[in-house]
Amino acid sequence: MAAHKWVYLFREGSADMRDLLGGKGAGAAEMLRAGMPVPPGFTITTEACREYLKRKGRLPEGLWGQATTALATLEHDSHRRFGDPSNPLLVSVRSGARFSMPGMMDTVLNLGLNEETTKGLAAMTRDERFALDARRRFIQMFGKTVKGIDGKKFESALSVAKKRAGVKTDPELTPAQLRTLVRRYLAIYKDATGHEFPPDPLEQLRSAIEAVFRSWNTPRAITYRRLERIPDDLGTAVNVQMMVFGNMGPTSGTGVAFTRNPITGSKELYGDYLANAQGEDVVAGVRDTEPIKALKRHLPKVYSQFERYARKLEKHYREVQDMEFTIERGKLYMLQTRAAKRTGEAAVRIAVDMVAERLITKQEAVTRVEPHQLEQLLFPRVDPSAKAQAIAHGVPASPGAATGAAVFDPDTAEEWGKRGKAVILVRVETNPNDVHGMVEAKGILTQTGGTASHAALVARGMGRPCIVGATAVLVDERRRSFSVDGRTVKQGEDITIDGVTGDVYVGRVATIDAKPLSKHPAANAILGWADDLRRLEVWANADYPRDAIKARENGAQGVGLCRTEHMFMEEDRLPIVQAMIMATTTAEREKHLARLLPIQRGDFVGIFKAMAGLPVVIRLIDPPLHEFLPNMDNLIRETATLKATGKSPGKLKRLQKVLARVEELHEANPMLGLRGCRLSILFPEITRMQVRAVMEAACQLSKKGVDVRPEIMIPLVGTLAELVAVKAELKPVAESVQKEQGAKVAYKFGTMIELPRAALTAGEIAGVAEFFSFGTNDLTQTTFGYSRDDAERKFIVRYMERKILARNPFETIDEEGVGRLMALAVAEGRKRRRNLEIGICGEHGGDPESIHLCHRLNLNYVSCSPFRVPVARLAAAQAAIGETATTK
Repeated sequence: MAAHKWVYLFREGSADMRDLLGGKGAGAAEMLRAGMPVPPGFTITTEACREYLKRKGRLPEGLWGQATTALATLEHDSHRRFGDPSNPLLVSVRSGARFSMPGMMDTVLNLGLNEETTKGLAAMTRDERFALDARRRFIQMFGKTVKGIDGKKFESALSVAKKRAGVKTDPELTPAQLRTLVRRYLAIYKDATGHEFPPDPLEQLRSAIEAVFRSWNTPRAITYRRLERIPDDLGTAVNVQMMVFGNMGPTSGTGVAFTRNPITGSKELYGDYLANAQGEDVVAGVRDTEPIKALKRHLPKVYSQFERYARKLEKHYREVQDMEFTIERGKLYMLQTRAAKRTGEAAVRIAVDMVAERLITKQEAVTRVEPHQLEQLLFPRVDPSAKAQAIAHGVPASPGAATGAAVFDPDTAEEWGKRGKAVILVRVETNPNDVHGMVEAKGILTQTGGTASHAALVARGMGRPCIVGATAVLVDERRRSFSVDGRTVKQGEDITIDGVTGDVYVGRVATIDAKPLSKHPAANAILGWADDLRRLEVWANADYPRDAIKARENGAQGVGLCRTEHMFMEEDRLPIVQAMIMATTTAEREKHLARLLPIQRGDFVGIFKAMAGLPVVIRLIDPPLHEFLPNMDNLIRETATLKATGKSPGKLKRLQKVLARVEELHEANPMLGLRGCRLSILFPEITRMQVRAVMEAACQLSKKGVDVRPEIMIPLVGTLAELVAVKAELKPVAESVQKEQGAKVAYKFGTMIELPRAALTAGEIAGVAEFFSFGTNDLTQTTFGYSRDDAERKFIVRYMERKILARNPFETIDEEGVGRLMALAVAEGRKRRRNLEIGICGEHGGDPESIHLCHRLNLNYVSCSPFRVPVARLAAAQAAIGETATTK
């Protein structure tokens, strides 16, 4: 039986073997096949890494034997011998995963050096300084990467050596000074490990290979994978390659270059070059690099050769390439090529340019732009070139960057904002009473909460940058300040937040403003092609006319969710709503509702006008009534203070009355309490007013020739009887308004499927409901039994770290549980009502992976924030392309 193959020579590989050989190994193999000068080497597979981790740190059977056999071939190809003092072969040991993870895993260079081989290298190159410098680099990298020694210990010793020598850069150290430094490095190694540095090159190699395998599970690699949604079970390949040296004098050097500018997308070689240096010098920033164009001045023949290879690689891969190269005494070596990381601006421009150049098709261009890259174009962002260090990191809840004075209460935020001062509202968490301050703030930062918390939902709807769950930011609202690791920021001090990355900065940080899509022809081209390819429609969540206008600007095809309770939160309306809630009789409530009627009607007129000819789904009041009243704990504190001081007896009496009503409405679990259709059943006068407002607005516009298409959604239905009861109460209102107005409007009554029971009985419900809309936030909460805010604040992250959950189900729909309920509801609903309109209006409607699921479930539309509509259009097209690809 043949042994399992764990090791491949570069010449045995190809670009098609990326899963097995990783990006680096596949790239080296492909460049070699294309006839480029690649230093010989071999790749240990990702499969070997997975097996090593599975065996808890033991190399797979046969791997080491295959590695030493490949090493013998490498010796033959390089005409050098590993560990030979007279003709030493040195190798690099590098990681190389299936997906690019820049800087996340470990590398060891100059491996194979000891006392004897260093002398041999000095003799072979006739450069003792170079050989000693190579050895000190190797000791440092091996100590740091393989043994986990703090790299600062080596850097400190190097700084001391340069200071003593009176020089600024490493190449200025003499051989004698480097010999002393090497001895110091060896002492640091022994002091940290308790052992002498291993002189045997084979022992060095084996240890380095295992270290690269282990680096797959370092905290920084795990964190990066989570951010980039790279699976944890892929593993990394290990590439062992003959060393070539860029630090052998002025005709040597090293660099990293891109075939196009990864920041702007312009068609030009872009990158860094450093003469007389090794690769880590470029990426570590220890020396100032030159632009790649400088190579043309220093070594014009080499530059011409490199430029030719760059063009060839881009044409071969039909993709922008990120290339690493080394020049050893005038000879160019290509070390790596991979698809280049790029900004959203560059991604869009490059995709459109490559279509024009006939390198790729329009369909391929749509797949080349990642949804998050398109999102970068829609919002301001922190300038990538800004030299700023974040002081804290939270959950990026609403994209965009903003700078402003830190403000800790909504009243001050409103006051300062209306005076034209830029403010960032900083709270432990927000609630409906903060909305007036959120409206005037440039951004929102909260200590607690998750992506579906109040702050996140409202900020996304408003298009405000928002970071939530920044747990390192300790907010003291009473003292109007926050602190991070002992550093205090007081009210009025400037801070900057980036809702794309979740980073929080002190002070003003340079940002880049987003251009309107209308002024971005490349983005419009991509979205136009996406619209031609997608099947899913993209609607928007819009609570106000301004939201609907923005939605249309961004290409929305309808409103999938208008949350009518949000209309109650405006400053001029909340007192009326509170008075209505405080009413003790139906008649008194109806008196206050009559004052709200023209306000709601006016909002609906504005939304219907903006969405003329398109459907508008209006959800009747959903949250429990106590959410519109002041916070109970605050009321208790305030009344207690007034009682103790004996001041303001009139105010005390008023507050006691409000507190009594809040206590009366208080619920142990409000999410599962008196809300949604239950509220409509117990207080039908509220939703009767809302339906009247909807229909009066629709009839008024219809008489003026405006095409109005209202769809009234009854929320939180769990039984058919609930839906029947509410619809029976409201349908007569809709009919009577049309008679009163002398107009006929096509309208629908439907429901939100947000409870498992509703999904399980969807066939029954579809007999009465004329449309379904999945409320996936509540459907996720009720399916998992998780309180969204509590889960995201307290245990979701730990669950993902321990792989109890693959991802946050409030960010991406849980396909196995929630997704199956959705699939059942779609099938049963359409079995009962063949052309049943079904969409999704939860925050998942803007998540690309969730959009792919919605496409597979054959929904009619997804609905998301007006600001995420372009992202959803792109993701819907990519879902359609993916489906086509899998059926071929």
